[in-house]
Amino acid sequence: MNWLKRCARFKCLACCLLFATGCAFENTRLVSFNPTAGYRLRNLPTNALNSDELFVVLSFSGGGTRAAAFSYGAMEELSRTAIGRGGGERRLLDEVDLVSSVSGGSFTAAYYALYGDRLFADFDKEFLRRNVQLSLGLRVLHTVNWPRLISPYFDRIDLAAEYYDSVLFDRHTYRDPLTNGRPFVVLNATDMSMGCRFEFTQEQFDLLYSDLTSYPVARAVAASSAFPVLLSPLTVKNYSDRPDFVEPLWITTGMQDAEVNSGRFKMALMARSYEDAAKRRYVHLLDGGISDNIGLRGPARSLFSTDGQDSLLRKINLRRIKKLVIITVNAKPGDAVDWDRKRRAPGLLSVLSTATSAPMDNYSFETIQSLTEKIDSEYVKPKQTEGAVIKRLKETCPNVNWPETLPDLDFYDLEISFDKVKDPAVRKRLKEIGTNFHLRDEEVDLLKQAAQELLRESETYRKLVEALK
Repeated sequence: MNWLKRCARFKCLACCLLFATGCAFENTRLVSFNPTAGYRLRNLPTNALNSDELFVVLSFSGGGTRAAAFSYGAMEELSRTAIGRGGGERRLLDEVDLVSSVSGGSFTAAYYALYGDRLFADFDKEFLRRNVQLSLGLRVLHTVNWPRLISPYFDRIDLAAEYYDSVLFDRHTYRDPLTNGRPFVVLNATDMSMGCRFEFTQEQFDLLYSDLTSYPVARAVAASSAFPVLLSPLTVKNYSDRPDFVEPLWITTGMQDAEVNSGRFKMALMARSYEDAAKRRYVHLLDGGISDNIGLRGPARSLFSTDGQDSLLRKINLRRIKKLVIITVNAKPGDAVDWDRKRRAPGLLSVLSTATSAPMDNYSFETIQSLTEKIDSEYVKPKQTEGAVIKRLKETCPNVNWPETLPDLDFYDLEISFDKVKDPAVRKRLKEIGTNFHLRDEEVDLLKQAAQELLRESETYRKLVEALK
């Protein structure tokens, strides 16, 4: 009997030890609901180097270290581009207001949000040249982590987040970029249940009744880059005790648009699903590239809708934005495969890669094309037509108080991608770089140089720089 008691005590102690060492970080509950507090674009301090008049948006695609290096090269070129707005010379990088990123691009975006220009001193060595893939694998194999990995509340994604914290993010939370000023960085993951984007912003965390300012940036990056199977989903808690929560007005009105605006209705339906915390106690997040592989869907929606607190369309209507710049940094790999030359079917990893990336790659192309066409149809052409009509009316009847034209807005919309590299040999080399977290030094250098040259060679980019000078 004593032996049985000792066994029972040992099991109890083992279970306590297991759950004590095998619990992942849990997002905290809001003390009280405040729709104006926390990590939101409007709350970031502004300075003399940045204003809404020139609003610059960057979107960084997924693609492991390949995407991180390509977006880093673009940031380097922006930092070297001098502009002369406001009577003084400064960099175009200083005017970046918003960065939306997924997967590999989120490492570059988050590092800049936390450390600013330290990106150009440290990031190349601390991340781009580092064998992150090997380091993560060794952490999984290390016996000290086995008890934690056995726990149902701790998984590979938690090890990854700890590693990112140790080598890059130094345990910083979202309280830190909140005080650093612009750009406002939106890291995107994918909600597994809904298949939709999940943004690491306070506006999104409001729907969970959770406080983002205490949340580690490393965990947000880990969620954004949690490639299926290789990394487990990251879990955030949805709090049901929310006595003072007030549903955002756009969700309430959007739920009435099923027939009038089905797209808006669907967005409202997905957002409201978080309010049913009894049904959705936990939200499981995967790689942001599954729902948006170029990080452009959020900014695109903001441009054509007044939903959300920091709508670009609202700023345009209020004539706060005079020049809007959208630069998409797309590190999509090549399409060349040799499967069709062989009778044997592709292996599991090839099937998994295609299933998770090919549909979104096609959708990403449509998103970019649709954005350009919509800007032209809803802003450029109406402005030209209305401006010509009102100008004629004012000339004919100058004593009449005619209405103003559409907001005086200039658009600069451009994408840099491997397909646009002119040299066929270089283009081929870029497209052959794999999607992983370990690249050779020459591959990193090639990616950085390609991004810089693509921006310099872009006709739209040159026009923008000339207009700002």
